[in-house]
Amino acid sequence: MLPTLLIVDDERATREGLRSALEEEFDIYTAANASEAATILKSEHIQLLLTDLRLGGDSGMQVLDAALALPDPPVALMMTAYGSVDTAVEAMRHGAWHFVTKPLNLDEVEMLLKRALRSRNLETENKQLTQQVAKSHKLDRLIGKSLEIQKVSELIQQVSPTRATVLIEGESGTGKEVVAHMIHHLSGRPASKMVTVHCAALSPQLLESELFGHEKGAFTGAAQRRIGRFEQADGGTIFLDEIGEIDAATQIKLLRVLSERSLERVGSNTPVKVDVRVIAATNRNLREMVDAGTFREDLYFRLNVVKIEMPPLRNRREDIVLLANSFLAEFAKENQRPLKPLTDEALKLLLSYPWPGNVRELRTAIEHGVVMSNDSQIDARHLPNFLQQAPGFIKRSAISKNSLDDPMELNLHVLEAKAIRAALASSDGNRTRAAELLGLSRRTLQRKLKELGI
Repeated sequence: MLPTLLIVDDERATREGLRSALEEEFDIYTAANASEAATILKSEHIQLLLTDLRLGGDSGMQVLDAALALPDPPVALMMTAYGSVDTAVEAMRHGAWHFVTKPLNLDEVEMLLKRALRSRNLETENKQLTQQVAKSHKLDRLIGKSLEIQKVSELIQQVSPTRATVLIEGESGTGKEVVAHMIHHLSGRPASKMVTVHCAALSPQLLESELFGHEKGAFTGAAQRRIGRFEQADGGTIFLDEIGEIDAATQIKLLRVLSERSLERVGSNTPVKVDVRVIAATNRNLREMVDAGTFREDLYFRLNVVKIEMPPLRNRREDIVLLANSFLAEFAKENQRPLKPLTDEALKLLLSYPWPGNVRELRTAIEHGVVMSNDSQIDARHLPNFLQQAPGFIKRSAISKNSLDDPMELNLHVLEAKAIRAALASSDGNRTRAAELLGLSRRTLQRKLKELGI
């Protein structure tokens, strides 16, 4: 059965053109205005919505609001020939998944619709899994609709039911521990313990004792036997955070545990069998450490059975609004404050900031805004000072509605060119990787390069 798609546009030629181009991939319904769209949305199970912003006397925002009010809402894409940063932000505020401008590139539209459907299916599956686990466990969710987060979600679901060791790499604050908890809770071992060890916080001797335990008298101060974290996690999962910080001697012992599923306590020669799922994380590149001779290659191969790379927040900007709204609800409840929306200016500020501290930094910024706002909304001035001092932030008093320092900054073609140049720079000129970062096909990127003269 083909996925259902509702196309809403007041121009018949556009509706029929899209139908002709997409009918082999989707079961298509069309509407010319908000009233027709509402009737179809109520009577049919629509999975995808593609609506124009301007519909004669109606607005695409009306269609979007009606669709998202449904118990099982479709994923919505907004299209318009009157694009700007303001309308893009407004569409996102209303819940649009993506925003495209006319004239439409049919290959790009088809790719975005397929990505949107994939995102919807993954979100549905994640909700079901989360609901199952949340009956007995409080579980943080991996929030996002970006292609990068979709890939991470797929890997989590693929690897969780197995015994495979997982290595999670990524910058600090990207959510590596959240992923580790999700893998454990979906592993079939959620009733067992998940034990976390922060490897960078302990000296080599203390870390060895913490991981493997010690016998009475094994060293000065060892007044009694201690059961290590691996034994504590028997039957469950151990999460080794910042695995790249462990010393050479501990690396050897850890290799034995992974190879033989047994360990020896410090001061003992008696092997102890353990059944433990190992998940490791690091903000360093272990492959580079192996090449530099500071990390054992055989241990790297044992840890790197399945690698999950957590993307930095700057590479998944389409997730910022979703994350921010989730944190707003969390901290409003935690601080007993009313739930307040972010203003357009606050959203633009969040979307323009590079987030070197990633999701953790965004979380802190939103909590600050919830605490500091006494208004009905959370504005840019309620957010931390470091955001307002970031390059590119213009205070509200510095502009007026009819007077802009540089009107071209609101031109989507200019923004598109900047985004493409940034992706090419980030990928060292690799066009395939740049296309992935931009969420485009390589063919579409090649065409845009020619159009923009890049």
